Amino acid sequence: LILGTIKLLVLGPGQPVKLDPPDGRAAVAIVPLSVTFMYLLAVFSFGMAGDLGGRPSIYPARMFTLPLSTRALAGWPMVCGASVMAVLWGAIALFARWPFEVDAPLIWPGLLAAAFLAWTQVLMWMPYGLPGLRVIVAVLWLASLDAIVMLAIHYQVRERFMFALLAPQLPLAYLAACLVLARARRGDVPDWRGTFARLRRIGYVSPDRRDPFPSPARAQLWFEWRQHGRSLPGLVGILLPFEVGLFFLFRHEPPALTWLTLLSVLLTPPFMAGFVAATVSNPSPQARDSHGVPPFLGTRPLTSAALIAARLKAAMWSTLVTWLLVLVAIPVGLTLSGTGFVVLERAGRMVEGIGMPRASVIVVLVLLELMLSTWKRLVQSLYVGLSGREWVIKASVFLTLSLVVIIIALAQWIHDSGRAQAALWDALPWIPAFIVPFKMGAAAWVATRLYQSRLLSDQTLVKGAACWLAAVLALHGVLVWLVDAPFIASYFLLLVSILAIPLARLAAAPLALAWNRHR
Repeated sequence: LILGTIKLLVLGPGQPVKLDPPDGRAAVAIVPLSVTFMYLLAVFSFGMAGDLGGRPSIYPARMFTLPLSTRALAGWPMVCGASVMAVLWGAIALFARWPFEVDAPLIWPGLLAAAFLAWTQVLMWMPYGLPGLRVIVAVLWLASLDAIVMLAIHYQVRERFMFALLAPQLPLAYLAACLVLARARRGDVPDWRGTFARLRRIGYVSPDRRDPFPSPARAQLWFEWRQHGRSLPGLVGILLPFEVGLFFLFRHEPPALTWLTLLSVLLTPPFMAGFVAATVSNPSPQARDSHGVPPFLGTRPLTSAALIAARLKAAMWSTLVTWLLVLVAIPVGLTLSGTGFVVLERAGRMVEGIGMPRASVIVVLVLLELMLSTWKRLVQSLYVGLSGREWVIKASVFLTLSLVVIIIALAQWIHDSGRAQAALWDALPWIPAFIVPFKMGAAAWVATRLYQSRLLSDQTLVKGAACWLAAVLALHGVLVWLVDAPFIASYFLLLVSILAIPLARLAAAPLALAWNRHR
């Protein structure tokens, strides 16, 4: 609403915008809708309060004890969610048509949002027989529903037909929700793990006897892996077959589609890590106070720093396993589909243009940056999620989403204005110079608090600072060698290296956990 008001009062009304093909100005209206829509999906399906990879229903168990019928427990969240979705689309349609003049349908997108939410609630509240099966079923079913709608948009189906297709989905979803909640309310959770007992026995050399852990820290690492470490490899493993299948679908199409598919495969781990991070940073998703530290965690014979270290190591192993799956799936898919020549041809051009050493370094840097980005998205929000303060978590989510919307709007404005592009290029060296002092100041404040609270020893603080400095200098040296251009200053590459290596937010995680652990 704020963006629409600014657009109308400051920039004035624009030319009509079509959604097919998409226009950049339409993204200014679509991005807030998409972000808010995904957030509301999680809110009204209780996805933020449960384990998406678990077998039981994620409907809060404490609500099963309320003196209400199962129909009421299923109906009121669905009614509230559908109403909010309708209001959301009404506001977006109004402020997209008025200031941005986006030509969008009026009724059926709101009905689609309500039906999408209703079926999401059903699939989230249903108990499953295998861990992770909820995610598989939800992705397949919701992707099928979304594909039907995309085909309807492509073939310009009339709004009356879309209304007739989507309206019956709401009562059907309500009936399904009543059935799955009744099953979950009486504790009927199927268990199909016995069917795969033979495979599980193959995976363990000695399933009935396990040697004791050499230290509490190793035991905590094992526990973190069992609790959170397998989520990201599982989700990415579910999506990879569908994404690799696009190589076969596009093998007779223009090479650009193959490159887009390859890009989507490479961006899948960082993207999915954002969803997994909400569970990793949540101390007790099944507890009534889901943001507080449960006694099982708070009374362990480990310091807050040791608990954070176990989570960081588990996230590292989860990232490595995930990228192992990706790096195996990509060459297999390209080879079997016969689209590998597209990548090899482009790689040959890059080698001819910049040489084999620089081409190899660029490929390695890109892969390392993607892996680091995946790991960062898993752990960089720990200092927020482990704080135990709900207002901190909600404020962080709100600020992040607002920042995304503002960046999209600024990017579109810069794209449309030549003067803004010139100003941006002139100010480019000063942007990291403006951000780096804030990062270093925050890191100094965190280090001082860690030293005063004695959460980390002096030796650990010095080693951590030395490792961070070594990583920054190594990255700076590689960038200086790689970007051999007189118009790019060395200090600019040093500032980029400082911003690229994480520091303050990771160091703040022990402080947040200690704050939560002793509140």
